[in-house]
Amino acid sequence: MKTFNGFPARMNFTPIPNLFLNGLMPEINDIFELKITLYIMEALYLKKGYPRFVPFSELAGNTSIIKSLKASGKPSDEALRKAIDKVVKKDIFLRLTVDQDGKTEDIYFLNTPSDRQAIAKIRSGELKLLGATIDVKIPSITEESPNIFTLYEDNIGLLTPIVSEELKEAEKLYPVTWIKDAIKEAASLNKRNVRYIIRILENWSTEGRSDGAHKRDSKKDEGTKYDGQRYGHMVQH
Repeated sequence: MKTFNGFPARMNFTPIPNLFLNGLMPEINDIFELKITLYIMEALYLKKGYPRFVPFSELAGNTSIIKSLKASGKPSDEALRKAIDKVVKKDIFLRLTVDQDGKTEDIYFLNTPSDRQAIAKIRSGELKLLGATIDVKIPSITEESPNIFTLYEDNIGLLTPIVSEELKEAEKLYPVTWIKDAIKEAASLNKRNVRYIIRILENWSTEGRSDGAHKRDSKKDEGTKYDGQRYGHMVQH
């Protein structure tokens, strides 16, 4: 085995949900099942647009995945499908089989509320795959205005159960357009957490939105305008 020389000072990271690390990973006893879970999470994280999913053909064409499955002693395609079947059975990922150009392709989503909704829309025909072949990595999907959960994932981060509940509560109190704008506002300020989004909404409900946008008159104002709100004590001055 080649000696590992350590991690470089600068490198890319793939976020892994804490719920997986603390709740699901202890239940995984198969090393190949764990490997394919991490590979799929990385592949999904690197995707753009709505919804995010990874096709089986992309996984099967990944040389790192195939190399890591060689130790199973089974043909790579068989070992890959067996490992994926296990994580799908645990409901870590959701599988949808689609027909493209007369061929079938399995595509995989992270099991989140927004992705479950996307799958339902694909099945009902509300979202359609457009002119993609089995060889492409990401089939094209009709453009649609993303919901708040998808917008959060695309601009802020992974959607955890706690974040989902916070957004659901926000839906009961504020217009959806406000929530979408608040998410964009938080992203533009690089405040990538749901608490900051809630503070923005609370501020808008108190001060109003005369021009439809969140006002930022100065850096000093940015650091104090959310004081006294629900999460005001967490703002750094």
